[in-house]
Amino acid sequence: MALSAQIRRLAKHSAIYGIGGFIQRALAVLLLPLYLHYLSTSDYGTIETLVALSTIIFTLLRSAIQNSFFRFYFDADDSAYRARIVRTAFWSTMVAATGALIGGLLLAEPISRGLFGTDEHVNLVRVAFLGLWATMNYDQLTALFRVEERSVLFSLASLANVLLTIGMTILLVVVYDQGPIGVIVGNFSGTLTVWAVLLAFRRFQLGLEFDRALFRRMLAFGWPFVPSAVALAAIDFNDRFFLVKMKGTDDVGVYALGIRIAAVLVFFLWAFRLAWPAFAYSIKDDEEAKRTYGFVLTYVVAAGAWVATGLSLLSPWLVQLLGPPEFQEAERVVAPLSFAAVAFGAYVVVVISIGRARRMASNFVITGAAALLNVILNLVLIPPYGIRGAAFATLSAYLAMFAGMAWKAQRVFPVPYQWRRVGLAVGVAVALVAAGKALDVNLVAALALGLVYPIVLALLGFLLPAERARIRRVLAFAR
Repeated sequence: MALSAQIRRLAKHSAIYGIGGFIQRALAVLLLPLYLHYLSTSDYGTIETLVALSTIIFTLLRSAIQNSFFRFYFDADDSAYRARIVRTAFWSTMVAATGALIGGLLLAEPISRGLFGTDEHVNLVRVAFLGLWATMNYDQLTALFRVEERSVLFSLASLANVLLTIGMTILLVVVYDQGPIGVIVGNFSGTLTVWAVLLAFRRFQLGLEFDRALFRRMLAFGWPFVPSAVALAAIDFNDRFFLVKMKGTDDVGVYALGIRIAAVLVFFLWAFRLAWPAFAYSIKDDEEAKRTYGFVLTYVVAAGAWVATGLSLLSPWLVQLLGPPEFQEAERVVAPLSFAAVAFGAYVVVVISIGRARRMASNFVITGAAALLNVILNLVLIPPYGIRGAAFATLSAYLAMFAGMAWKAQRVFPVPYQWRRVGLAVGVAVALVAAGKALDVNLVAALALGLVYPIVLALLGFLLPAERARIRRVLAFAR
């Protein structure tokens, strides 16, 4: 398949996956002022801390089967064998999720004391583990849509999930004034409902079949991903734990608003990340895969850097729009968190080469070193700089992780990445943000600096001749 056709295929599925994600994140951001009216900064910080804990446990229990499921499914051509892969993954996920739920219910009190120094959040811990159970099982069923490249059905399930979630959250938080527990219960009620519908929809594919030999092979393939995935989750979420211990839940709540704004970029990367493994592994020819991977990195970084530029420059006005005055400090963390997301997107692209080469065993060394760097920087930077220190610790860790994984990927599956263009895309974005912040520009100038990004790239020679010709054809057709 031609390179342009491959890129269009990836873009198509990413865009369709992104519809559900965009609606979900757009509604979540638009509803933030409503939620924050009913929640204090401390309440919001408590919720974020439990979300961080749930995500790390999810990653620990889910990542081995999650990664092996995609690889094994595309390596199999026999439909009966694929059915065994689906059922084995389904039941292993169910058992792991149920074990986590039982453990969370039994250990709710010590978890509450360990995180918050009090027993008053025991019920919040319990409902957070119920949400973890629902999310793990929902994720496995929706993964079937991804391997089948049925992105429209995936997006419909995501949309139904978010609409139910928002409705239940508003009912519990606004109407019944249930505070943080209403937010958590509301967030997993939609997931649980859609999971039940998908269970009925997939009933002919599922069944009481579990292949232990297959499970051991899947676990052997996927387990090397686990330490890396846990380290990645730790980089993404342990700043909340350091902040809650060193500064308090109020700071975590303010920090969380900055994260929500940067999540506009995370949405774009989320859509790409859903489409990327199935797309990347489906390219059978290694030379074609290498050329495609090289262009994908360039486009992901350039698009991500453009969004990061806009979010960084507009952050003061976005925070004013979404949060009450006590959340205003959140604007200081939007820029580093947005560029951290760009580094993560680049990491997602390059790490697929290692999976393709089946050389994942030492991944944990790189991700573990990045996680350790993150811990050290959090300990050093949070006491004097608070939430800004946490944000720059996250950015530094993601940059280090991308650099290390790119180095390893090039050793096991060399790809002709376009490093000059990647560096130019990031450099222009950083320069525009730095200029806007140094000059303390107004809203109009901030918008202008964000919009001028692709023009500056074009003037500096970023575009290849074929890309310039394609753009001219599109513009001519638009006229």
